[in-house]
Amino acid sequence: MKKLKRSARLVEMTQYLLDRPHTLISLTAFAERYQSAKSSISEDLAIIKEVFEDEGIGELHTLAGAAGGVRFIPKCRKDQALRKIEEVCSMLEQPDRLLPGGYLYMTDLLGQPGLLQDLGRMFATAFADRDIDVIMTVETKGIPLAHAASQYLNVPVVIVRRDHKVTEGSVVSINYVSGSNKRIQTMSLARRALKEQSRVLIIDDFMKAGGTIQGMVDLLSEFRAIVAGVGVLVESGEVDNEERLLHDYISLARLTEVDLKTRHIAVQPGNFFQS
Repeated sequence: MKKLKRSARLVEMTQYLLDRPHTLISLTAFAERYQSAKSSISEDLAIIKEVFEDEGIGELHTLAGAAGGVRFIPKCRKDQALRKIEEVCSMLEQPDRLLPGGYLYMTDLLGQPGLLQDLGRMFATAFADRDIDVIMTVETKGIPLAHAASQYLNVPVVIVRRDHKVTEGSVVSINYVSGSNKRIQTMSLARRALKEQSRVLIIDDFMKAGGTIQGMVDLLSEFRAIVAGVGVLVESGEVDNEERLLHDYISLARLTEVDLKTRHIAVQPGNFFQS
């Protein structure tokens, strides 16, 4: 790269950090990339750090020592996230979204790139300090959410299948009981998809009683992997605590009321906003 003026260097350095979240970058690497002294690089990083934190973009963590450097941690401010989720709640309260069984139609929302970026950043904020190695979700509607979060956590995504695909090679399959309707179902994951002792973040779009997520937790135990966290876009508040199979999770929204006769729906911000 040619030597840049400081203003251009600040712009390029900012983009370089945004493209590499949760990645440790040494001052030496920056100094060589921009053909500048480490003291100048440190001054630039101080400016970027201040702007990132003031604007709610994220944090720059500095590690001292020979093996040190700087790491960009994407974050969102709770007040900004709350305004966005309140918009999502309003959209989810539209009567024509109600599906049989008390579920909500959300496919159109999960296809909006801008909204997915916002939701992914919220999940990345919630689990920023969990040392995530991989994100797991179950096909199909959890996939865009998982990839949105992976963009900010900079980790791969593995997808649990309900039906075994021959193209995935040998798989580990388990039976699980759906928490809401008590049906026995099957899920599977390719053996080579996950390493032992991986720290896994489970992401899903909707949680009623938690049977599907509990199934993924059980599947992870077959891989000797560690559940580092569970995040859901919407949790159902219609389920009693005694019926719920999972209690340690982060939700972005909570379905508090559903009336199938009047088609009244009430949705409020989830427990992410209570901490």
